[in-house]
Parts: sequence; structure tokens; C-alpha cells
Amino acid sequence: MDSSETDPGNGDAGRTHQAAPAGGDVVDSVTHEQIHANDVELHCVLAGPADGDLVVCLHGFPECWYAWSEQIPALADAGYRVLAPDLRGANRSAKPRGVAAYHLDDLAGDILGLLDALDRERAHLLAHDFGGLVAWHLAHEHPDRVDRLAVCNCPHLTVYGRALFRSLDQLRKSWYVLYFQLPRLPEWGLAYDEYRALDTLMRRSTTSIPEAVFAGYKRALDRPGTRKALVNWYRALFRSFTRTLLTERAVPMMPIDRPTMLCWGEQDHALAVDLVEPHRDVVADLRIERFPAASHWVQFDASDPLNAALLDFLP
Repeated sequence: MDSSETDPGNGDAGRTHQAAPAGGDVVDSVTHEQIHANDVELHCVLAGPADGDLVVCLHGFPECWYAWSEQIPALADAGYRVLAPDLRGANRSAKPRGVAAYHLDDLAGDILGLLDALDRERAHLLAHDFGGLVAWHLAHEHPDRVDRLAVCNCPHLTVYGRALFRSLDQLRKSWYVLYFQLPRLPEWGLAYDEYRALDTLMRRSTTSIPEAVFAGYKRALDRPGTRKALVNWYRALFRSFTRTLLTERAVPMMPIDRPTMLCWGEQDHALAVDLVEPHRDVVADLRIERFPAASHWVQFDASDPLNAALLDFLP
């Protein structure tokens, strides 16, 4: 990994895959650009033929674009144009001040701005973790801009919200969302003892993430303002979702009508496997891919079968 750049089918019953160790090879033949979109500057990695169908890869917490280091080459080699941005607040992208700047409307608006900047009307979305929330939101609010949607280990907010009221286990697993509402402590805790929390968060569930990726994530989190910005993702989400619950007195129904593949590493410590099937109530055209031996970090734990599923799903 180049440290200078990474400092960073409807009704389908579902498929099952066995995990395989990720290779962790360095991503070659990519370009890095700062693109102005939605009034912010976003650091983006691009790969693949310029005229290929566009796949936008949205990373999660506490990641950056390099979360897709195993998928970018496979997609590019298959002829897709790949765009992997650092979401606002992450790594080399802009870090607006204030919690309100990290509402899902703004994060999704950034992706719309990137599509406009690249003169693209539509794109496929590939997302993981919090990036999945951005993808779900974008597919619901702007379905005309989304071709197909592939989400890895991130529940739709309707499914997740219902689970918090119905499942004590999922409520317990979601303790970190409440922790992130505290002032200052979460940002300090991330960096404490040379990012020991990051090692604990990832290494307790997987050994597949290469050391170079860990180092890149830590360098990215060390950039001024990054830790606060990433925690603000969760603060903004908690405030907006709580406001909606109080206003509507129910978990909002936000249906998805785009062809969707939900990929799930079943050894996820934070998200229960029981979250998978309820997506059939929210997504009209849903394909489910299960990876029993993979953790939350499925794009590394099961990189080869995940890549194969993606290439089979995308047109």
C-alpha cells in the first residue's frame, strides 16, 4: 500500500459461501483525484476503463477508500469504472464543522455530486457498514440515480430500527451507538494507546485484514478532525432517527425498489444474523448472499466469493 495515498434475483432464497483469506495485495493502476461535489472536496480513487459502467464503493466506520482494496481490481478487470471516495469526514476528504453537516442527506448528496461531476446519470452502489446506510438512503430518496445496490453487513434503517425494539440481543450489540453520543470521549478513546480500540474492534473478529490496511486506517484516523467527523456520522444519525421516531411515533418505512444484493458475514459481533431475512419486507427485488465464516469485515474475510457474487449480480 502506498502510504502517501492511503494515509490515509427477486425472492431468491439466498446463497451460502465459505470464507477465504484475503490476499491483501496492493491496489495498482488507480488514480487519485480531489473532486468538488456538494460544496465539499472529496478524495476519490478511480480505476478501470473510463467508459465502463460506474460502480461507486462506499466504505464504513472506521475505514477509508482502502476498505475496497480487494474489490477494486476485480471490478476494474471486469470492465467496470470504479469510484471509491473517502466519505466526507474520512481520510483526505473535507471535514465540515458541526454534527449537522453529517446528516445522511449530506452524505448521500455528496455521492450525487460525484455522479454529476463525472457526468454520470446513474451508478451501481457497493457499500459496507455505515456506507451501507448512505447507499440505502440514496436508493430510497433518489432511485432514478441508482442502477443496482450491493450492501455488505449493514441493515436497512427500517429493519434495524424495528430490531432495536424487538430484540434485546441487538439492542445490547448496539451499545456503541449510544457511546458515540457522548462528547469528546469517543474521539479520545479511538486514539488511546496507539489506536488499541481499532485493533480490538477488528482483530477480535478477523485475521484477514492485512497489516498494511490497519496501518493505513490508523494514519487516516490520525488526520486532524477525522475522528470527530466519523463519530459525528453516528451523532447525526441518532439525532435525526430519534426525531423521526418522536414525530411519526413509529419506525419509518423506507422501501427500496432497486435490484439489491445483501451480503452478510454471519460472524458479525455487532449485527445479528436475524437482521437478514426481514429485508424481504423492505426490498422489492432482493438477493441474499450469506458468508457463514466471515465477520463484519466480509470484504476481506471472503474476498474471492464476495467478488464472484458481485460480478454475477452486476450486469
